[in-house]
Amino acid sequence: MTRLLDLGIDHIQNIIMDMAKLSENSVVIAIGSYQESINVKKQIFEWSEKLRVLQDEVAELAIELIARYQPLATDLRFIRSCMEIAYGFSRFGRYAYDIVEVIETMGSISDCDKSAVLEMAKTVREMILLSGNALQSRDKDLAKRLYELDDTVDRLYRKYIRDTIIAQNEKPKDLRCYISASLILRYLERISDHACYIGDSVDYIVTGNSSPRR
Repeated sequence: MTRLLDLGIDHIQNIIMDMAKLSENSVVIAIGSYQESINVKKQIFEWSEKLRVLQDEVAELAIELIARYQPLATDLRFIRSCMEIAYGFSRFGRYAYDIVEVIETMGSISDCDKSAVLEMAKTVREMILLSGNALQSRDKDLAKRLYELDDTVDRLYRKYIRDTIIAQNEKPKDLRCYISASLILRYLERISDHACYIGDSVDYIVTGNSSPRR
């Protein structure tokens, strides 16, 4: 017979997988608006708010399951970790909204070189997908892969900042290009960090090890 606790756990996981997909779409659409210079602020705001509501739903359900069934071991680790994982996916939506706000604030950036942002965005999207897959499959080894990709993101971010300083010293260009790219890269870098935190949570669910990979 299926335990009521199992039904609750399945429900939490289904909500989080919906959050994973919605947060991925939010980031992809936000980066697409940067690439194509289109306004998607209203849509991203609505998705960000929906992710926040889903995060609250996960937290309320998790507390209810703990109070009602007093789960132990893996079940308890899963329920506790899901609150942190839901927060991570909610942050993805918030950073997507921050990205579209940068675009609105800076005005026309259609002539800017966007290659650095697009390159990092590709890696970050892979990390969002991996973080969702890690939870769904309970694959603790994906946390290691997430940190490898995070190293790539950090290198790209530092390289852009260094190259920007050199370029501005040698041949100053439109500051809107540099400022907008720097801000968006920073938001993508934060998404990357949260994807790693999700990987750490999955590792904790499986192994009980609460220490981050680094």
